Amino acid sequence: MSKNTSYQASPWQKFSGPNLGYVMEIYDEYVNDPSSVDPELKSLFDQWGAPQEAEVSVTTKGQANVSFQIPESPDMYSKLAGAIKLADNIRTYGHLAADIRPLNLRDIDVRYIEPSQFDLTEEDLKNIPPSFISPNAPADLKDGLEAINHLRKVYTQKIAFEYNHVHELEEKKWLQGQIESESFYPSLTKEERIQVLHRLSEVEGFEKFIHRTFVGQKRFSIEGLDTLVPLIDKIINSTVESGTKTINIGMAHRGRLNVLAHILEKPYKLIFSEFQHAPNKDLIPSEGSIGITYGWTGDVKYHLGADKRVKRADTTQTRITLANNPSHLEVVGPVVDGYTRATQEDRSQAGIPLQNMASSLAISVHGDAAFAGEGIVQETLNMGHLKGYDTGGTIHIIANNMIGFTTESLDSRSTKYASDIAKGFEIPIVHVNADDPEAVLAAGILAYKYRHKFHKDFVIDLIGYRRYGHNETDEPMVTNPIMYNVVNNHPTVKEIYAERLIEKGLLSKEDVKKIDEKIFQKLQNEYDGAAKSSDEPDILMNPPEKVMEAFQDEQTTVSEEELKIINNALLDWPKDFHVFQKLSRILKRREAVFSGKGKIDWGHAESLAFATILRNGTPIRFTGQDTQRGTFAHRHLVLHDEKTGKELIPMHHIPEARASFAVYNSPLTEAGVVGFEYGYNVFAPETLVLWEAQFGDFANMAQVYFDQFISSGRAKWGQKSGLVLLLPHGYEGQGPEHSSGRMERFLQSAAENNWTVANLSSAAQYYHLLRRQAASLGKENVKPLVIMTPKYLLRHPLASVEIHELVKGSFQTVIEQTGLGQKKEAVERIILCSGKISIDLAEQLDNEKDLEWLHVLRVEELYPFPSEKIKEILAQYPNLKELVWVQEEPKNMGGWTHADPYLRKLAPNGVEVKYTGRRKRSSPSEGDPTVHKKEQKRIIKEALNKN
Repeated sequence: MSKNTSYQASPWQKFSGPNLGYVMEIYDEYVNDPSSVDPELKSLFDQWGAPQEAEVSVTTKGQANVSFQIPESPDMYSKLAGAIKLADNIRTYGHLAADIRPLNLRDIDVRYIEPSQFDLTEEDLKNIPPSFISPNAPADLKDGLEAINHLRKVYTQKIAFEYNHVHELEEKKWLQGQIESESFYPSLTKEERIQVLHRLSEVEGFEKFIHRTFVGQKRFSIEGLDTLVPLIDKIINSTVESGTKTINIGMAHRGRLNVLAHILEKPYKLIFSEFQHAPNKDLIPSEGSIGITYGWTGDVKYHLGADKRVKRADTTQTRITLANNPSHLEVVGPVVDGYTRATQEDRSQAGIPLQNMASSLAISVHGDAAFAGEGIVQETLNMGHLKGYDTGGTIHIIANNMIGFTTESLDSRSTKYASDIAKGFEIPIVHVNADDPEAVLAAGILAYKYRHKFHKDFVIDLIGYRRYGHNETDEPMVTNPIMYNVVNNHPTVKEIYAERLIEKGLLSKEDVKKIDEKIFQKLQNEYDGAAKSSDEPDILMNPPEKVMEAFQDEQTTVSEEELKIINNALLDWPKDFHVFQKLSRILKRREAVFSGKGKIDWGHAESLAFATILRNGTPIRFTGQDTQRGTFAHRHLVLHDEKTGKELIPMHHIPEARASFAVYNSPLTEAGVVGFEYGYNVFAPETLVLWEAQFGDFANMAQVYFDQFISSGRAKWGQKSGLVLLLPHGYEGQGPEHSSGRMERFLQSAAENNWTVANLSSAAQYYHLLRRQAASLGKENVKPLVIMTPKYLLRHPLASVEIHELVKGSFQTVIEQTGLGQKKEAVERIILCSGKISIDLAEQLDNEKDLEWLHVLRVEELYPFPSEKIKEILAQYPNLKELVWVQEEPKNMGGWTHADPYLRKLAPNGVEVKYTGRRKRSSPSEGDPTVHKKEQKRIIKEALNKN
């Protein structure tokens, strides 16, 4: 090393740092074999000649210029290139050699980060400028050896990093700068370190108290991952300080009670009461109160969520929510993202909702086996940067206890790390040893800073262990003896950290003891005040009266004048906007219905309903795989300029619209999107949220959300939803998955007024039902709406309607077939049917004669079943002999098994209840269109045959 001296400029002087090393490496190849390099570079090297010995000036961050003598030996350029490669290898593979596993059950791998791999010695490294190695290195590093040692320390300690898969150069550069400068590590005061110890003592003390007091009861202990709580603390505190108003947390069972107690501040007393199966009613919010509450049937304690309000310095509040979660691992992820998107958006103005990503944050806590094993994780990560689902980044924490139930990592995934799936989405990953609280806090700070700057996901792989069996009743030595021999002799993180603070002289053993005693006494006092178990608990399992109230006959009509104004606005696109000509002609036909020409089909009725809802001030969010156009090209809510590709959404230009309208084509996933829309709806209850399946049976992929959230969330958790599900349903010979929306599954789960299931036969019914649903939002009896929507009926003349049917009337749960049942005494058979088969029957009825003996009722609402309306109609027919339920679905599917007990109860004495349709089947429909047509004809003929 020497002082700067002047020298003649050389072409080599234009390069510095890694660039110089790269060029030198190529020059090395040129020297050995000139033909091996690019001809253009060969020409340059021929002109430049060998680099002369020169003074290379290097500047390091915060450091004065220092100069290194670069010899002219080509071997030195190889050393420079090798040093740069070594540094990059440390960045890329340092995690393999890092001390990130508390139990140390696996050997670390240093093969890729040894200087000898690149034929480097310590002396070689001493002759290399430190900033060639790390531009962000501390200012006091003297040479390349110290720089390499710095990188080895940074990348192989208790926290390890994977970010080489991040392709955005700005992000990668920022991450490298943060890591190598270590600027994200917290500089904790004595008081802050003691506060961390106190938090760990609370976490451990709570678990030990439960373990001792409620022997053998499930709690899914956090022990082994105790630092999860201070980690979440750090993320929340950092986010709140930056002005975030809502933080939504999703997690499964492991450690959930501890998070409830210490992050959400759920009273110990209430948790202890639940362990004794005697919930303290004074502490349980009533059904219908603000936030996540309990329902009337309830749920196990480690599924329940909670809300907390944190007052900020500016007198506003931050809402922290732990989402309710069923036993299905990872399914809460998209729900929490939906919560978050809903709280980020302002829906009060016409147009696309205005989004503020900084206002709300999602934190998802995953199990290691589940993160790698459950497909919903990939679905959720994939939605992260899509315009309809982006939340500005979720912070993912893998609560990694190195085991799934009894299955160890080597048997539960094909990847090295549980986090590896995140690499496919270019998400930075930090692995951190859960036994080092300060490293864990640093990981939380880096995650927060990255998300705050780039609005993208971040993964923290918190690696610990599980102190007990899966649910505290298991004996893990049976299946995992090697691991648990280590665990049983391993100190807790609280003990490790306390010892560290004692060694630093920050407190004494007596101080630690006093902290533990104080926490124990608080727990004991709360337990003493908790409600005790009772053999006959005074708990009612009935839904509240408001929940069971039926919808009133909502006023869903709109004047013809208003509908005409809306219709004109929907068709009045700018003159310089070029709609595809064929589509333009089709849409322009909608103008004619107001002058008595043509009818309003399904898509047209839907558009008019949406526009009137927006004028009433209700926001709309509508998603699905082909929702903008419609799977069957019937909707066209988004128009595209055929010359420029520019989009136009006519719904954004409705006169006097007082709320936002958003329609997005979703990714090819059902589960993730349904979970997201449910979450969005829960946190935006004033919004009409709709999800449409491409075909009804595709909703199978989201079955867990129908079962565990949408149908039962109100009863289990008191969680309201008015989500609308549109499931194209009807048999046209297109095969099993393109026929059935599986209405039987929704009907089987129908109880306690939990949702409405409808199978409609006209565009007017759809129009009025959508408006009725919008009117119910925000009310106590709001409920999800499941609609079996049609396919070929979308444009069918018998399903289309005149304008007066929208101007007058309301949704009808039962519709009587016109032209039948006029002579009451003559009617002997009443057919009850639903949806598309109603139109099939109506078409055939035009060809039939002498039908005085027959009447047809269309049951448009299958649940709640319209018993009173049907009873009223049946009473008008004194000579009735048969009630025949007609459907195109197999007998064990469709509406029959649901309607059968109702019809038998409603049937007058002596009236027989019969079924007409397909026999019981294992598959929803035939795969051959010819066979389908034959079956359809048979069903219609049998239904209309008097004999």
